[in-house]
Amino acid sequence: MTRVGLAVHRTFHAVHHSRNFRLFFAGQAVSVTGTWVQYVAVSWLVLRLTGSGIALGIVTALSFAPILVLGPWAGALADRHDKRTILLGTQIAFAALALALWALVATGVVELWMVYALSLLQGVVTALDTPARQSFFAEMVEARHLTNAVSLNSAVMTGTRIVGPALAGLLIAGAGLAVCFLVNGLSYLAVIGGLLAMRPEDLHRTEARDGAGIREGLRYVVGTPELRIPLVVMALIFTFSFNFAVLMPLMAQDVFGGDAGTLASLLAFMGIGSLVGALAMARGARPNPTRLMAAAIGLGAMSVVAAGMPTLTAELAALVVLGLVGIVFMITGNTTLQLTSRPEMRGRVMALYSVVFLGGTPIGAPFAGWTAEVLGPRWGLAIGGLLAVVVGSVGIRAVRRAAVPTEELEPEALAA
Repeated sequence: MTRVGLAVHRTFHAVHHSRNFRLFFAGQAVSVTGTWVQYVAVSWLVLRLTGSGIALGIVTALSFAPILVLGPWAGALADRHDKRTILLGTQIAFAALALALWALVATGVVELWMVYALSLLQGVVTALDTPARQSFFAEMVEARHLTNAVSLNSAVMTGTRIVGPALAGLLIAGAGLAVCFLVNGLSYLAVIGGLLAMRPEDLHRTEARDGAGIREGLRYVVGTPELRIPLVVMALIFTFSFNFAVLMPLMAQDVFGGDAGTLASLLAFMGIGSLVGALAMARGARPNPTRLMAAAIGLGAMSVVAAGMPTLTAELAALVVLGLVGIVFMITGNTTLQLTSRPEMRGRVMALYSVVFLGGTPIGAPFAGWTAEVLGPRWGLAIGGLLAVVVGSVGIRAVRRAAVPTEELEPEALAA
């Protein structure tokens, strides 16, 4: 094997070693591209209907609010039932909601309350989908390939941020907003097909213990510093420092005086950095608590830098680095939890991850929208960055005080 071939194999070894993951990976690449297309279209639709940053924050909040209520229950559901079946149901539901929005926009009857209602329903489906999807990686691949699989999935999620927004900009300019929602609805056929084509006998399933429930999962996390400290840090940062869904459209429109194409460029350049970071993590980097806290500080610092960039060109350059440190933070947090959790508790732990990752948005998104309207989008971005620096610094001290192991987590040892 050539040096280039060896490097490619090392980066994509989870794809090579698992047919089921290969199918899931390909389906996600198509589906998430459609998701980014819809994300840009929804943001621009809300701004067109209202011109309000607060309204944009409310839409984002409604998309994730159900996770706060349903997340832990959905984690217990994922531990007790077949995750592939759950995912099939959620993907079909996502497709139906996207097609409903397409019909409303295409017929010209869409109103803001309809967008709110569909966003809330999407949040319900997301609450059911996220813990099942996050814990499904450990069933598709062996423990030694888990970090690589999570990193490659993150590469898909962020790499499509380059293609999806650019495609959305072209579609909005050439065919209008409605077609973006149609494209997203049809894109779910790829991941549905991949799930149906999987070989169930190749999945590494773990049977849940009788009586396992939400309270047991909470007690397990609270009593495990290796899980508790990262979750608290991620909860604060995802709530107050990851509000790019609200702030980037406002940066595009209010700071740089742009349009949907400007927003697409901001997201695409951030996606470039995220793709580079995800692929770097896929080459074998192992998570540890100190790396998580360092990434939090880096995320905060780059958010402040991006907030102060004077020109669009400088902003795009800063967003590349911000995207990189942001994805390192996300992957490190995700894999730390998955590799530290006991297999029979993984669904509930990842449900709590989904609560802190997405469930903080109903609080953070309106706050970011309000801050952007009162002080300006730059201040919204900078305040979130400063909070991330403080939280990461305090997190390092907490890790040291709790004597949490800081060596790299080895999946072979934790898989047992």
